[in-house]
Formats: sequence, C-alpha cells, structure tokens
Amino acid sequence: MPAPRTRQQCKRKSPDALVKHLKTFNLELKFSAGVWFFFPGGGRFHDAYIRRPAERDEWLKRVFDIAAPLREHGLVGLEAHYPNEVDEENLRRYLRFARDTGIRLITIVPNLFFPKEFEWGALSSPIEKARRLAIERLKATLELNRKARTDFSIVWPGIDGYENPFGTDFIAARDRFCEGLAEGMDAVPGVRVAEEPKPYEPRGKIIYGTTAEGILMGQKTESLLRGRVNRSILRKGESLVGVNPEVGHVLMGCEDLPYAFSLIMEYGKLFHTHWNSQPLGNYDQDQNVGVISPEQTEAALYVLKMHGYTGYFGIDINPERMPVERALINCMDALKAANDRINKLDHEKIIACTTKPDRNRGALEAMLIRARAPVGSKLSPMPRVKR
Repeated sequence: MPAPRTRQQCKRKSPDALVKHLKTFNLELKFSAGVWFFFPGGGRFHDAYIRRPAERDEWLKRVFDIAAPLREHGLVGLEAHYPNEVDEENLRRYLRFARDTGIRLITIVPNLFFPKEFEWGALSSPIEKARRLAIERLKATLELNRKARTDFSIVWPGIDGYENPFGTDFIAARDRFCEGLAEGMDAVPGVRVAEEPKPYEPRGKIIYGTTAEGILMGQKTESLLRGRVNRSILRKGESLVGVNPEVGHVLMGCEDLPYAFSLIMEYGKLFHTHWNSQPLGNYDQDQNVGVISPEQTEAALYVLKMHGYTGYFGIDINPERMPVERALINCMDALKAANDRINKLDHEKIIACTTKPDRNRGALEAMLIRARAPVGSKLSPMPRVKR
C-alpha cells in the first residue's frame, strides 16, 4: 500500500519561498474514474439512456473495454464500490487489468448508502443492527483495500443524516459515526480513509457535510484510534483520516472551492479530489469539468500547486447524454488546459499582487484576463506590477 504523502501540505512558506515553489513544482495530473458512472442508471424523473449489461461479468468487461484506451489520455486509476462493483470474487480481474494496462484500482468504497437496511443511517444509525451491518461492511471493504494495495478508502455518509431536526441527538449520531469508523480502521490497521462531505441529498441534511466538518470528523476519529499500527502512523505526523472533496458537493454547500481545498491542506488531510462542475447551491449535477465556473477550476488547481498536492484527480461525473469515453476525455482535457494556463502565469507577479494588494489594485484581474484571452486579442497595456 502506498505510503501517505500529505504532511508536506501543512508546510508554511514565505512569499519568496512560495514563488520559488510555484516556479519549480508542477501538479502531476494522474486521473482516476469511478466505474459507477460508466453506465448511468437514470434517476427519479427519467429512465436510463444507456443500457447497462444485465450480467455483472459482462458489465465489468465493458468497463474495462472503455477504460483501457483512455490510458493514453492519462487515465491511470479506477474507483469502485464494495460489494456491488468489486468484491472478493472479482478483485483478481481488477488486479489483472492493472497488470495489463497500468490502470490500477486506487480506492474501494464501502456502499453504506443504498441498501434498504440503512434507511435510518449506516455508521450513525440509532438502530444497532443496521449500524453493526455498516461496521462489518466497512471492515470487509478496508480488508479488500489492503489486499488490493489501494491508496485509501473513501467513506461517504450519504444516508447518515436527517430531515426533521427536532429532538435529534446530533452529538450522539456523530459519536456513533466516528466510533464505528475507528472500530473498522483498528480492525484493519494502516488503511487510510477519506471522508467525502456533501451537505444534502439523498438526506435532507447529511452529517459531516461541509469541508470544515470533514476535517473535524477526521480529527475526532483519529483521537479514537487505539491500534498499535495506527497510533504509530499518527505519532509520525501523518494523517489516517482525511477528506476527499468533491467539487460539486463543495459548491452545493455554497463554499468557495480554492478556499475549501486550502483548508483541508492546512491540516494535511487532502487525500484525494473528485472533479466535475456544478451551479452554486443547486442539486448535485455532476457535470463535466469546466462546463460551469471554469475560473473555480483554475483557482483550485493553483491552490493545489501552491501547497504541493501529489494525489490523484478523480473524475466523478454523470454523463447521461454523451458517451462516457468522450465525457472522460473532455474532463481530462479541461484539467490539462487549466493546468497549462496556471503554469504559464508569472508567479512572482501573482504573489506580489496578493501580498501587496494596496500597491497593485486591479493588476491580478488584468493578468487573468490576458491569460484567458485568445492569442492576438487586442487589449490595453498590462499595468505594471509593483513588487
């Protein structure tokens, strides 16, 4: 299992050191994709537009057939849920596919939200039978992550929440969630977990649904870990429970994307990122990267560059009306283009504008206008940046 590499995110830099870092550090655009959206399943208001193979073996073969040619575009990782997309029986097929193509399984996610047993929550459920089922599924998933030598497991508390807040013991619910997560992690030590916050949907309100709440959840769960291996990792200053922000989820909560990313990195807990685009505060749309608010994509990438992010760029979309191959290529191209734009910026001038704003009024905006303008655009002279 790959060693954790998030401690460097916490490192503070002087303006001069930050400029030097920006000039020498480039993001490595390692792309992963969730197998769950290769055949979108429709929704509440319309049927599926793409037929999913009825047999799971045939479905997995089709997933591999789609994914393999995308290696040349930068796809190097797959993500899957346990037990419906990957389990003890078909894991060997994922491992064989990785050997043949170089596209490896980077995370296995416990499905703790879909089964009817989790109607009133999973790890946070007040119904002990359901909660025990969730904990045992978590343990099985972490064990499969260990066998597959993935980078981490993602836990999404999508069904852990409420609609009517009256009389709910929220503290008890959060205790149950973190204690259950810690129990599972101590049973399978050394496997990192990234929580994926989402403010609402499918529940009216999901617990640990915002960026700050995800960080608090990670700290609380780490304080509950008792296993020797896990405590040893924590003593070395590495995180075991981090955050996997999903662009759409962050914007559903009306958060600012680069600010949210930076907050996670301040605590060394940015294990992974999920990319798409989303109208602010709207329902979860999972549109292709850069379709909406491309400037948020650029600003978020620049924050990742500033603080030395070395993880994957997971694509998490819902391509209902175009082939998944084209959707994935478009998303990877959008991130590549945005990354090229931020790399070509004059980093010394950028930092001068943000650290000496009183001397450079409007200059940063002028720089970004020019960075996004087509070649040959007739613009006014660029104002001088005062360092």
